[in-house]
Amino acid sequence: MAELRELSRLLRELDDQMITCMRCGMCQAVCPLYAETGREADVARGKIVLLEHLSLDLLKDPEGVKQRLENCLLCGSCAAACPSGVKVLDLFLKARAVINGYLGLSPAKKAVFRLVLTRPALFNRLISMASRLQGIFTRPADDLLGASCARFESGPLKDRRFMPLARTPWHKQTPELNEPAGPGDTKVAFFPGCLVDKVFPDVAQSVHKALGHHGIKIYLPARQSCCGIPALSSGDARSFVQMVRQNLALFAGGDFQFLVTPCATCTATIKEIWPMMGDYFLPEEKEKIAAVAAKTMDITQFLAEKTSLEPPAAGSEPGVKVTYHDPCHLKKSLGVHAQPRALINANPDYAFVEMDEADRCCGMGGSFGLQNYELSKKVGERKLQNIIQSEAGVVGTACPACMLQIIDMVSRSNSRVQVKHAVQIYAENLPS
Repeated sequence: MAELRELSRLLRELDDQMITCMRCGMCQAVCPLYAETGREADVARGKIVLLEHLSLDLLKDPEGVKQRLENCLLCGSCAAACPSGVKVLDLFLKARAVINGYLGLSPAKKAVFRLVLTRPALFNRLISMASRLQGIFTRPADDLLGASCARFESGPLKDRRFMPLARTPWHKQTPELNEPAGPGDTKVAFFPGCLVDKVFPDVAQSVHKALGHHGIKIYLPARQSCCGIPALSSGDARSFVQMVRQNLALFAGGDFQFLVTPCATCTATIKEIWPMMGDYFLPEEKEKIAAVAAKTMDITQFLAEKTSLEPPAAGSEPGVKVTYHDPCHLKKSLGVHAQPRALINANPDYAFVEMDEADRCCGMGGSFGLQNYELSKKVGERKLQNIIQSEAGVVGTACPACMLQIIDMVSRSNSRVQVKHAVQIYAENLPS
């Protein structure tokens, strides 16, 4: 079978990486899951050792390998700390794709990824319907953050505080844009991402306001697809490839200099994971992916490096204390950490304070937080304590998934701390 041949090829690639691994334990020192469980199997070194021992009969026990590979936040802490440069994240994602391709997806995941996420128009219609019906199953839980909780004491949302779906998503507020650019004008493509579009449209509004303030022209095509990382993280390479191709049809060859997104995960996916999965695409598609990836920037990086941020007026009174959480995919994968802080510091209504362990994972991990809530919550509670100890009234970040996790932690603790995207904080001080 093709899947078995691919799995064998991946094992050979894994063997090469295992030779590089020195078993030094640096990944153990930074792994947020290991800090909570103490299990060697939860850390990159442990997974590599397990795979090494299982490699001879891996084809006989793909379920065992799958369980070990999926018990991971994919935060990249291990790869960022590895002195040998082992590309753990790359291997884990590819291994998930191959193993799940061999075993098959669950009916629920197959329906979500292949019938919904790969069909943007249908996805939008279903979310619009869900936003109108969500009041039946949820109720308000927090007047400051706007979080909700489940009305019923059962189901996957029973213990969570979560943000409701937006009544009017961004794609309804601004279906599409293609502003003409004159000589000397900078033009960007805007990729809001699913969570910003459907849960945090205020973040997209802030992006729009900030770009307009700096005279940046915007290309916003309608019916954008998901970046594909939820499907790939679950091992569905087929749906991932389909979503990438849908987005390439919208963005490849466009007359813009940069593609910007306010989602750290989308940024890292387009810039790093799309090219990394090049073996799944045709040669001409790989060229298009490389071109789009080269143009892609996080919105905080773009504003900090490609525009002139206006510093606070001299002598202005310090405002509300604000701290910042570094999204894993932004700092550890892309090295972007000073830029969002620069945006926050450009607003004189805030006084920035650094929290301890600002770059430690918040515990969300995409679908990991949905499937392993208790463990995800333990990781998040450490982040919450660092936020509280900073004595900040606002915590900023640059990832909507991190916003969801932090809102859950803060709301359940009744800490009365606001959670905002860094671009929202920056845009607040700009003239309307």
